[in-house]
Amino acid sequence: MEGLVNLVNGIIWSPALIYLCLGAGLFYSIMTRFVQVRLFGEMIKLLFSGKSSDQGISSFQALAVSLAGRVGMGNIAGVAAAIGFGGPGAVFWMWIVAFLGASTAYVESTLAQIYKEKDVVTGEYRGGPAYYFERALGQRWYGIVFAVASIFACGMFLPGVQANGVISAFAQVMGEGSMMNVAGLEVGSMRLLALAIILVVLGIIIFGGIKRIATFTEFAVPFMAIGYIGLALVIMFTNYEMIPQVFGTIVGDAFTAQAGFGAAIGWGVKRGIYSNEAGQGTGPHAAAAAEVEHPAQQGLVQAFSVYVDTLLVCSATAFMIITMGTYNIQGTLPDGQFIVQNVAATTEINSPAFTQMAMESVYGVYGNTFIAVAVFFFAFTTILAYYYIAEVNVAYLTRFISRGAHKKGVFLVKILIMAMVAYGGLNSAGYIWAIGDIGVGLMAWLNIVGILVIFFVAKPTLTILKDYEAQRKAGVKKYTFDPAKFGIKNAPYWEERHLREQAALKRDSLNKEPKL
Repeated sequence: MEGLVNLVNGIIWSPALIYLCLGAGLFYSIMTRFVQVRLFGEMIKLLFSGKSSDQGISSFQALAVSLAGRVGMGNIAGVAAAIGFGGPGAVFWMWIVAFLGASTAYVESTLAQIYKEKDVVTGEYRGGPAYYFERALGQRWYGIVFAVASIFACGMFLPGVQANGVISAFAQVMGEGSMMNVAGLEVGSMRLLALAIILVVLGIIIFGGIKRIATFTEFAVPFMAIGYIGLALVIMFTNYEMIPQVFGTIVGDAFTAQAGFGAAIGWGVKRGIYSNEAGQGTGPHAAAAAEVEHPAQQGLVQAFSVYVDTLLVCSATAFMIITMGTYNIQGTLPDGQFIVQNVAATTEINSPAFTQMAMESVYGVYGNTFIAVAVFFFAFTTILAYYYIAEVNVAYLTRFISRGAHKKGVFLVKILIMAMVAYGGLNSAGYIWAIGDIGVGLMAWLNIVGILVIFFVAKPTLTILKDYEAQRKAGVKKYTFDPAKFGIKNAPYWEERHLREQAALKRDSLNKEPKL
């Protein structure tokens, strides 16, 4: 089974997908005139401008939910794996993916806002790639294919990676002989205890719906991200004389990689996409749930989330590991010989171990414990985001069947994701990561190809960006969006909203007319 998983993984993650991801990001950057740079200040402003409603969540809550999906094991164990297999130069390619991917994130999240709809059962906003493939392309079959793929990816393949990282982190910090293991439990028992805690808390939150998920992630994600980056900065400033050397190692190794140029760019792009998810099609689901005045606004907020994920959190991990030298680089030879070996050969590369060692070398056992806690929150909130994505796509597939089918489908995906968390937490890390990579790659192929076709057919995101910038330049107090004005069809939410706004303006004008 493991051999089959690795074979499929190699096919999906061929060089074609790597170049497709980079090419799409470069293409959208050029077409939007590098919106990720030009409107950076606007992104910051929009983070706190929106408010939630009974049907939708605020822009910041949507950012938190999408960051919950982006900031996870990819930021701690994923960066370590990229360095371990691709060398320090892989970090440079993660930066490139983030910079270019921010424009892709704008495009996919803006599409999600344009073509979102109200759920027939819950009344909440739903949207994502499946919805915009059906409405923008008129190809429901393609939407169904993506929905099925995302349910398998986010409901089955990806949660196990996050759960495995959490269990591994706690096993290391609470292992036999550890001062933290006050009960004297064996490693196996600690793994089962950590898994039980995860499943109980997960069940409580996911049975509460998107509002409960958004409320939890709104506080948990910023708190842990800021704390994690803060401790990383202390390590960097304590070893400030090494910062130029570390930066030079990353940039220099990007083109003359110790592990080979192909390994550096391959692992950098793979782990970059796994971490920031730009183009993967996961971020648009949370983006569609946001309550905003104009579709471009949430697209810009989601573009900013890519920066937070990779340029801040991933970079913090990379600088810690390289500064403290707590990594190995494994070659591509059949015998798995290490090109560089700084730590024990038995250390698992696909795990948080490198990061924990870096923290522990400065903060002692407290650093190790903090990484375990950070892994728990990062990975746990990511599992919540994966559940929500799977739920949205179940809602998409059942929305025209019946309310009963909708409720049963959502209930089954709750049970499925909890089962996969249990499975992933108790199985081999390498095997589980390979399964997760298949899920990421499959969604990325379908989504990037789909949004490129949409762009060439209609260019809605480019037209909408120009409209938003025109209103911004005019200094409007409240942004408006009329899809019919730009020839955009099948956007029911915005069509109805525009009609309501026009009716309200008409009533206001009549009320202001002088009475005879």
